[in-house]
Amino acid sequence: MVDEHTPLPPVPSARAVVKKRARVSLVWIIPIVAAVVGAWVAVTRYMSEGPKITIIFSSAEGLEPGKTKIHYKGVDVGTITAIRLSEDHQRVVATAEMAPRTEDFLVEDTQLWVVRPRISGANITGLGTLISGAFIGMRIGSSQEEKREFIALDAPPVVSGDVAGRFFALKTGDLGSLDTGTPIFFRRLQVGQIASYQLSKDGRYFTIEIFVQTPYDQYVTPNTRFWQASGVDMQISAGGLKIETQSVLSILIGGVAFETPANGAVLPPAEPNTLFTLYNTRGEAYEPPPHNPQTYQLIFKESVRGLEPGAPVDLRGIRIGEVTEVRAQFDATNFEFSTPVTISVDPQRLGVKITDLRLGENLETIRRKLIDALVSRGLRAQLRTGNLLTGATFVGLDFFPDAKKAQVQWSQNPPELPTVKGQIEKTEDELSDVIKKLDQMPLKEIGDNLQKSLGDLDETLVTARGTLSNANKIVAPDSVQGQELDNALQEVSRAAQSLRVLADYLERHPDALIRGKTGDAK
Repeated sequence: MVDEHTPLPPVPSARAVVKKRARVSLVWIIPIVAAVVGAWVAVTRYMSEGPKITIIFSSAEGLEPGKTKIHYKGVDVGTITAIRLSEDHQRVVATAEMAPRTEDFLVEDTQLWVVRPRISGANITGLGTLISGAFIGMRIGSSQEEKREFIALDAPPVVSGDVAGRFFALKTGDLGSLDTGTPIFFRRLQVGQIASYQLSKDGRYFTIEIFVQTPYDQYVTPNTRFWQASGVDMQISAGGLKIETQSVLSILIGGVAFETPANGAVLPPAEPNTLFTLYNTRGEAYEPPPHNPQTYQLIFKESVRGLEPGAPVDLRGIRIGEVTEVRAQFDATNFEFSTPVTISVDPQRLGVKITDLRLGENLETIRRKLIDALVSRGLRAQLRTGNLLTGATFVGLDFFPDAKKAQVQWSQNPPELPTVKGQIEKTEDELSDVIKKLDQMPLKEIGDNLQKSLGDLDETLVTARGTLSNANKIVAPDSVQGQELDNALQEVSRAAQSLRVLADYLERHPDALIRGKTGDAK
């Protein structure tokens, strides 16, 4: 038995032993490698793809997802991947995937359009798409602002971005034969073309955007004149027939020409997008602009056929204004029909120049006194024929000393100038007077009297022949009395013949009693 006081042997202390981890199992290596490869493929694919954009078209004609390409200068820079209708079903929305590193192409003023076969003005484009199919054209803008949604143009831009030159604007009331791509001429050399045109909101005029190439754009100055050079400009004057045209191309499709007056001040080139007026002809373009024009009214009681707004108003062949309005009016008081014609006259073209105006003098009062003085000396307005082929008429101002006295109606607005009958109207009145005089003449009685006189003359001749026969029996043939008697009878015979000729002529030309004999009887 062991004594309880006997010490026990020492017990060893506990020590923690760290268990070594097992190595990674080969089973996990395959998923890890697959994940790394997948991430690398995703990153590579993401890096190889370009940005995606949205293009809005008015129609999907010629577009096919996965086939229709986007070209820039002939290089494929994108592909249409999907096409759908817009929410309102009015437009077509296409999604396109661009090539890598084309982010700087997609800016605010970048333009896109569908390239198809197209004939515009003098340009024929897109013929290659007849074989390859339609594609999307692209013009890179210069903006710094990025954009991912674009609205495609309905027509390709006429001027590419890499052509040097400047844009200008023209204002006209009639587009005529002009169209996008119509050429611009300078001294009969084609230097540009029409880029676009737009009708104003009120529908009163067109604004035409033109592009003039460098170095010809430097010849466009603030006082440059533009006019339509379409077709052939033919004029007949005292110098003969004059025909002007820019080129055969302008005859076929039209054109716009411009020049700068050589006698004016030399001005620097015009700023881009400067607005100019487009005139109908070169002559109209070079007419001096009216200075403080005056408006007057003319009342005609005759036919104004052929008179239209824009017709010239001239004073003895010098154009001083134009017709601005032609209308009709009916006076219910005296039941008369008349035609008021409004004209605009440039006082400077009349040769009137008022200088050294004294203090207190009214310029309008001086002009009224001048017009009153001219009217008192016979100044009248008259309708005249300007073109026998077209029947166009114009207003001519001239002095008629025998015209009835008249005054300018300054109380009206605009003031009324006196008029006289037109040339045709005056000629018709003269012919009518002649016909009335002929109708009043007793032509039948005159003819009967002539016939009776001729009958009496014939009886006289018969009697004279009988007397001559008896005389021949008494007077010797060779005697003096016989010869004198023969001469007398011959004179009587010639007188009778003359009377017959006169009677025949008056029967065929009864007006000869008034106007006289104008020619030999036929």
